[in-house]
Amino acid sequence: MVDDTTILIHLKEITFAYPGAPPVLDKLGLTFSRGQRIGLLGPNGSGKTTLFHVIMGLLKPTSGTIKILGKPMIKEADFIPARKRIGLVFQDADDQLFSPTVLEDVAFGPLNQGKTREEAIDISKQTLALLGLEGYENKITHKLSGGEKKLVSLATTLSMKPEALLLDEPANGLDEKTKERLSSVLSDLDISLILISHNMDFMTQLTNSIYVIDSGKISTEGIPKPHQHLHIHPFGNHSHEHKQDVGGHGQDREDKK
Repeated sequence: MVDDTTILIHLKEITFAYPGAPPVLDKLGLTFSRGQRIGLLGPNGSGKTTLFHVIMGLLKPTSGTIKILGKPMIKEADFIPARKRIGLVFQDADDQLFSPTVLEDVAFGPLNQGKTREEAIDISKQTLALLGLEGYENKITHKLSGGEKKLVSLATTLSMKPEALLLDEPANGLDEKTKERLSSVLSDLDISLILISHNMDFMTQLTNSIYVIDSGKISTEGIPKPHQHLHIHPFGNHSHEHKQDVGGHGQDREDKK
């Protein structure tokens, strides 16, 4: 039996459709609890990003109920305190960054939480250092590379010290060295998270279970347990799965979807 006090997000029969289109979420249910690290897979257009936006109150479902930290989310005012405790990192960093400089962007959250300017600056510098972005404080945000913007957008969320993270393709646009740094940082954080990623190796490093969203619903049945592995093969940039051959050796098979 699930302890209600551990539940961070509870969705029941959530339905959402864009105008003139069939439902992308169809009576979807999800219970996400403290300590969980969930990978979320699904084909393009299956509703992964839409689900995150519904959870955060950026999109309003046509039916169903949302509870965050035990409180029903009904109107916009209900989501405001919830957004300070559940952090969303957008797939497109330009949707998240709006201040002239990096420091102003990262300090915005702590200031909004009531921190003094000095406290907010200190938190921001610590967060940037954690992500290997020392010296970026006065850089012009819109002049950063795509990968740098990704890391700064994560910093804006981490600076608020959330209880959980919703990460929408956080490794997109990052080189391998930066991706490894991001994976190390997120692995070391004592935080619950839901991760959307098409990079299976990155996902298995950070999650302990994988869910699939398809046909508007979430399924956990028949999903292989994540495992870490090191290998080089021609499917490295594509979705793939591992099967056992007769001799027990792993075989890589490219997903042809």
